Amino acid sequence: MEILKGAGTSARLKEDVRKMLDTLGGRIPKLAIIRVGVRPDDVSYERSAVKKLESFGLQAETFSYDQDISDQDFKREFKRINEDKDIDGILLLRPLPKQICEKDLEAMIDPEKDLDGISPVNVAKVFAGDDSGFAPCTTEAVVEVLKQNQISITGKRVVIVGRSMVVGKPLSMLLLKENATVTICHTRTKDLKGICREAEILVAAAGKARMLDEEYVAQDAVVVDVGINVDENGNLCGDVDFDSIREKASIATPVPGGVGAVTTAVLAKHLVQSCVKKFGACTE
Repeated sequence: MEILKGAGTSARLKEDVRKMLDTLGGRIPKLAIIRVGVRPDDVSYERSAVKKLESFGLQAETFSYDQDISDQDFKREFKRINEDKDIDGILLLRPLPKQICEKDLEAMIDPEKDLDGISPVNVAKVFAGDDSGFAPCTTEAVVEVLKQNQISITGKRVVIVGRSMVVGKPLSMLLLKENATVTICHTRTKDLKGICREAEILVAAAGKARMLDEEYVAQDAVVVDVGINVDENGNLCGDVDFDSIREKASIATPVPGGVGAVTTAVLAKHLVQSCVKKFGACTE
């Protein structure tokens, strides 16, 4: 089995970002990362994103708030950041505390700054196949990993385990646009193992540690693991039992070091695209 790490794809995206930056006449795009509370996974992703953006020559500023901030106060702060002309993109770390209405924020965010595809405008564009909308970074990362490693998508049978609006549903739209035949599965799918074994490309986005083992994988399938979990020993792992599929899969992405490494690179690409849309390319 070939282990497909995300570093190569991330490096190619970095080169794409560099070329777009050259068109901005010296302007450095700026990202606002908004975090409420100190959930370990949020803090970890925030650090990873800041490090990645800085390595791409971009700016990132974190806006952090107490876990118990009121809905009204947080929306006031969010509005201020959303309307700041010096900020080209926003990444809102979710889930938010229960007292804050996420749906209101999805409606509030400027679609042009919504780099992770949570605005109803961007969601609609993704489902309509309109490239002018930002898709969630993780979903686009999956497609980038496949395409940039010359893994054919056209005509392939793809099974996605997971139906969330964060990964499963929008990813199905992106893959359909690439002419794949897509099946979405979930916890109530009958004969889940059998359906997964029909997949030439299997995407694990169930949110359950090591849920998918060799019984879910067809011989020579490509397995893309989107899951980020912590096991009983405190170790980071995916939704796939990686060791058990070694004799079945032809290619698989690891966790960590797989799709997650590409997700932050896609975020960087979206940030520069947002800036280019706003200011246009410099022709001098």
